[in-house]
Amino acid sequence: MESGSETQFLLNPKSGSAEEENPKPKAKPKVVVVMGPTGSGKSRLSVDLASHFPIEIINSDSMQVYKGLDVLTNKIPLEDQKGVPHHLLGIVSPDIEFTAKDFRDAAIPLIKDILSRNRVPVIVGGTNYYIQINKYLSLYASFGVLPSKLLQETAMENWGRVDNCRYNCCFICVDASLPLLDQYVEQRVDHMVDAGLLNEVYDIYNLNADYTRGLRQAIGVREFEDFLRVHLFEGQNCKEIDSTDDRHSQMSINKAGKLLKENMKEILNSSGENQLKLLLEEAIDRVKANTRRLVRRQKRRLSRLQTLFGWNIHYVDATESLLCVSNDSWTAHVVEPSVKIIRSYLNEDASLVPDSKTRSGTEGLKLIQRDLWTRYECKACGNRVLRGAHEWEQHKQCRGHRKRISSLRKSGNFCSVE
Repeated sequence: MESGSETQFLLNPKSGSAEEENPKPKAKPKVVVVMGPTGSGKSRLSVDLASHFPIEIINSDSMQVYKGLDVLTNKIPLEDQKGVPHHLLGIVSPDIEFTAKDFRDAAIPLIKDILSRNRVPVIVGGTNYYIQINKYLSLYASFGVLPSKLLQETAMENWGRVDNCRYNCCFICVDASLPLLDQYVEQRVDHMVDAGLLNEVYDIYNLNADYTRGLRQAIGVREFEDFLRVHLFEGQNCKEIDSTDDRHSQMSINKAGKLLKENMKEILNSSGENQLKLLLEEAIDRVKANTRRLVRRQKRRLSRLQTLFGWNIHYVDATESLLCVSNDSWTAHVVEPSVKIIRSYLNEDASLVPDSKTRSGTEGLKLIQRDLWTRYECKACGNRVLRGAHEWEQHKQCRGHRKRISSLRKSGNFCSVE
């Protein structure tokens, strides 16, 4: 969610002349950034912070910026916003590509406006690379060198560093153990299905859609394409439809739409095995697997921001709070440490801010380390590739995999793929 123009989002423009050799340093505007992987509780924390500070929230999730798919993108419902102003949430047409440059252009005036009202801008979202790429855009505009080239040279040593920010940022990362986040992903996708996820996907489904642009690139859209094609067309006894005949194809989709929404749960809960049910289960499993991969990418990006660019990220560990699902635990282990960090940051008392490597709250609780890199390949599922031992174990437990293994055993072909 970055936006673009010639305005630099994070970097202060290089200015000055020979007459201004020692200008008086100007205090940078203060901005709080709440980061963290999917499912850690970023939105919840940001709203809770409003009980302690006069804040306004700027959404920086790359999919939540679009209109539609509220269930799939997990937008915070209006009733859960508790009156806290939210910006850049569900405002962009789903067919438009909203780039990092676009986010930058939209965020800068918002930050300025919020600060003018003596309120604290809080940028919240999982798309952490947006903030980093704002830095890259600014540097490219200033020096004309591509980030990809600089990343291979020593010249990039100071690129993307917080010292170069045009804002004085306080970075808070809500984190949790990987197995717990994987479990949350499983539960959240199932809940989304019950809440009408497929109905949302159907509403933006189009035969010849570009799934690399706009809202359709969100995890949870493309995964259902095979199921939708079979259900919408074969369900209408249309064995073959020329995909170039958009009018004919779209009419068939419209006719089958009502049937899809009514029979969604019936297909999932039907007894026995049939093509539609298998396709639907496989799609749901792919959504879960791709979301787990997203969690791992988000964690790696956060690590890079700290190790490569020296970002002083303050971690709060939500593991215990998410395990016990207690408001008291959430307040004690996530909200209170975050409030302490931000209050110290606003008062410029660095001595009160925990070290960035310290996990506030449950400091003694170590995040479970798992193998994130080993490559596994499931021949039974069409040579599907899994990354990391934990993801492999999760895949082996999914319904689609178990059913395929069962079928292979019955047919005597299990040994050939084992």
